[in-house]
Amino acid sequence: MKIGNLIFTLIGVNSFGIPLVNAHSIDQQKHPNVVFVYADDMGRGMLSHYGQQIITTPNIDRLFAEGTSFDNAYGCMFSAPARASMLTGYNDCRHDKWLIEKGGLFRTSAIESVIDSVESVINSREVKQLPEDLLLPQVFKKAGYVTGEIGKLDWGFTVSRQAIKRHGWDYYYGYLDHVRCHGYYPPFLFENGKIVKIPGNTHVNCAKAFESETPENYKKRWNMTGKAVYSQNLFIEKAVEFIRENKNHPFFLYHPTQLPHGPVAIPAVNAEVKDNPNLSELEKEYASMVKMLDDHVGVLIAELDRLGILDNTIFIFSADNGHETYYTTGNHCRKAPARDTKGKRFDVWNYPYTSKRAGDVFDGNDGLTGKKWSNLEGGVRVPLVFRWPNKIRRANQSTQLVSNYDLITTFADLLGVNLPVKKDGVSIAPILLDRQDRLVTRRYVYLNSPIGPAIIDSDGWKMIYNKKKKVARLFYLPEDENELVNQMGKHPKVEQRLMNQVKQVLNY
Repeated sequence: MKIGNLIFTLIGVNSFGIPLVNAHSIDQQKHPNVVFVYADDMGRGMLSHYGQQIITTPNIDRLFAEGTSFDNAYGCMFSAPARASMLTGYNDCRHDKWLIEKGGLFRTSAIESVIDSVESVINSREVKQLPEDLLLPQVFKKAGYVTGEIGKLDWGFTVSRQAIKRHGWDYYYGYLDHVRCHGYYPPFLFENGKIVKIPGNTHVNCAKAFESETPENYKKRWNMTGKAVYSQNLFIEKAVEFIRENKNHPFFLYHPTQLPHGPVAIPAVNAEVKDNPNLSELEKEYASMVKMLDDHVGVLIAELDRLGILDNTIFIFSADNGHETYYTTGNHCRKAPARDTKGKRFDVWNYPYTSKRAGDVFDGNDGLTGKKWSNLEGGVRVPLVFRWPNKIRRANQSTQLVSNYDLITTFADLLGVNLPVKKDGVSIAPILLDRQDRLVTRRYVYLNSPIGPAIIDSDGWKMIYNKKKKVARLFYLPEDENELVNQMGKHPKVEQRLMNQVKQVLNY
């Protein structure tokens, strides 16, 4: 069921400055809106759908109950490659498809005086795709959609305003700098090329908080001087406004949230955890960040419903990478250096992270081994769910192997947009539209990490290669999702097949 290309006419611009499409020239029943909420450092285990016991996430859970989810969905080891991979359609083992700039380039109180020179440097180093090599927002624009991006923008590290426009966004609002995203009270944000000052927010570092719990840090976190407006509240307001402005013609709204990326910062502790005696104050605040994310998903659902367009909207929820721990109390759940409850330092190859070893009361990685910055399952396996009533099956949990870089190919398939340049992803539209339970051919997902690449195939075999040691480990995930039993030496045909994929990746 391809939706097809559009023929449309322009009738002016809206208050965002976006060209408006003649609503009568588009059959909206065949061209659904798309809302994509992309959480930051959101481990699967933080969702009550996956068994989280301390907090509930009813709005996100609703998407799972009313849509199709993918149990074997993969992001990347950390934020920037995950976002670049998802937006470009290429796996993060490639070295020639994007450049991840360092963060902090816009961390200044005199932004107007430096922005042109900083952007000049960024633009000179950017890896620019061929004109015919489409990015995700460009796929939607080819189909006549209005595109909007609100939150932690594009790759998530440092990007220029010119690159944002080149990438196909009609409207954008948020942070262009990864380091500034570590604070939730920005003195300024960017909106369609303009620097927008946020009255009452005075901290140059956006009031970045502290990653461990001490009485002194508690006082500093809750000293609200210069912290008047919380960024995520600004983002949800802009997202709702974007939906209202574009309700009469197809739109693609991409909301890459800050939540629940740390350091922990929240305007108020959620009532669900406020009096929980088993949580530290920092854990309560972190849980409240997850609760706010769920609440904001609920706000978007409610607004779409109020406007009568919810059922003609594909609502997607996912995350960039696996869980991260931002709530160190005592010797528990250290972010860096990461150690277990007895002080022993984790080593990805010899002594990997687990929730039990770290004392993570939330079990944020859903019982898997590893967390952010590794390509062990806990670092790269992410939630992914699509809701589209009457088109996508309800309460369906697919076991098909999928990746964040499948989104471009999938939406090009759904929208009837030609991709002249071959992407690394595959279309999962046949599964979403209930044509088949699994893709017919075997496929591979590629996952980078500091120690080396990992390759997963759709039969459930996973090979992790250590570049320094020049050795590999092999796991069969359907029977060993915690990656405890190394199968090397037992399955020579599988080993050779996956090692050929490793060699291909190392030669990128």
